[in-house]
Amino acid sequence: MESSTDSQTGGSSASGTTTLSTTPTTRSDSPRMNRFYDKIRKNIEATISGEQDKPGRGSELLLLVPDIFALLWRLVNDPRVSGKNKVLLGSGIAYFILPIDLLPESLVGGIGYLDDVIFSIYILNKLLSDTDEEILREHWSGSGDILDTIKRALNSTDGIAKSDVIDRVKKMMK
Repeated sequence: MESSTDSQTGGSSASGTTTLSTTPTTRSDSPRMNRFYDKIRKNIEATISGEQDKPGRGSELLLLVPDIFALLWRLVNDPRVSGKNKVLLGSGIAYFILPIDLLPESLVGGIGYLDDVIFSIYILNKLLSDTDEEILREHWSGSGDILDTIKRALNSTDGIAKSDVIDRVKKMMK
């Protein structure tokens, strides 16, 4: 069995703001997905370790990237997910992999995954309209509940990305 280390959201700080923590879990996936997962994890860790001050909301979202990518991959391979939703999920996976997007990772480094995770969170939110939430929970390898994670991420995107970018993503999801 192959394993990978996943991380996800954590608890609240003394100030009442949501913080993220890393919690290792073991999950069996294809070698190809694990290689991409490890590449993303390495880029994000390098980006976050380079921050001078306390990590902000952008860093918190970046910590979700590997687990969100793994979730998209697992859901697209689940026979219980509709074909329509697999197209959405496939677009999210493609957005991670293809070099052309709003913030290209090749130009801006790990911070370039912010648009990828925001797009993916909106895909997962849309998916919940007609997919059993237990399917998402079954494939989620991060800590905490995936539904809470989606809700917190949606709430924090408004403070991170410019509203016109968020509006474009929302329009693509309608």
